[in-house]
Amino acid sequence: MERSDCLVIVRGGGDIATGTIHCLASCGFKVLVLESGQPTTIRRLAAFSEAMYKNEVTVEGICARRVFKKEDILSAWRQKAVPVIEDTKGLWIKTMAPQVVVDAIIAKKNTGTDKTMAPLVIGLGPGFCAGRDVHVVIETMRGHHLGRILRDGYALPNTGIPGIIAGIGKERVIHAPAAGTMREAAAIGDLVHQGDVIAWIGDTPVKASIDGVLRGLLHEGLPVTKGFKIADIDPRASEQGNCVTISDKARTIAGGVLQAILMSGMIG
Repeated sequence: MERSDCLVIVRGGGDIATGTIHCLASCGFKVLVLESGQPTTIRRLAAFSEAMYKNEVTVEGICARRVFKKEDILSAWRQKAVPVIEDTKGLWIKTMAPQVVVDAIIAKKNTGTDKTMAPLVIGLGPGFCAGRDVHVVIETMRGHHLGRILRDGYALPNTGIPGIIAGIGKERVIHAPAAGTMREAAAIGDLVHQGDVIAWIGDTPVKASIDGVLRGLLHEGLPVTKGFKIADIDPRASEQGNCVTISDKARTIAGGVLQAILMSGMIG
C-alpha cells in the first residue's frame, strides 16, 4: 500500500497529538482527526484542535480544517488539508474503515479504543495495554524511553508532576482557583510577571505563578471546575517564539508512531 492510500484516524488533536498528525500528513498519509466540540487544549496555538473554534488553523505549514460530513473530509484531503471532525465516540472509525487508529487523547486512561478498530491500533501513553487493548503503545513519559514502541504491557504511569523546565516544575502550571467561565486577560506568547492577572474565572482573578512566557492558556468562554488546568508558563523568555510550534516531546512521540506504522509492513 502507498502512504497516500493509508488512512490514519487520530483520536484527539491537542498539542501532543498534533506532533503525530503533522508528521504523518507531512509524510503523505491521509489523516482524519476526531475531536470534541470544545477542546480543552492549553497549548492551543500549536494544536490542530483549535480548528474546532477557528474552523481553520495552520501549524508549521500544515493546515487543519473543521469538517462536518464525508464530502468535507474528501475535499480537505484534495486540498492537502487535515480534516478535523467532532466525534468523541469514534463513530467515524467504523464509517471510514482506516488502516491505522491512533489514540492521542492523552487522557491517562483508555476512553474506548480497542484493537478491533483497525489492522493497527496505537495508544499514546498510560491507560493502554499493548497486545490487549491496542497493538502498540508509545511511551509518553519524558526521559530515556520517550517515544519507545511497546508491544507488550503498559507505558510508565502518570506521575501528575509537570516536566521540569529551567529547574521549575509544578509552579509553572496554573489551575483554576474557582469554578466558573474562563475569560482571557492575557494572550499566549505574552511575557508575564509573577502576580500578573492572566485570566478570570467568573469574578476570580487568575494570576501568573512565575515570571516567563505564557505558553498555554485555555480557550475563552469555557466552563471549568476548581482545580482544572488552565495555563502554562515557560520560565525562559527566550522561548517566546516557540508557543506556536510543535514541542520536542510531541515530535519524539510522533517518530515512534511513524516507526510503528512502517514496521507493520502495510506500507510498500
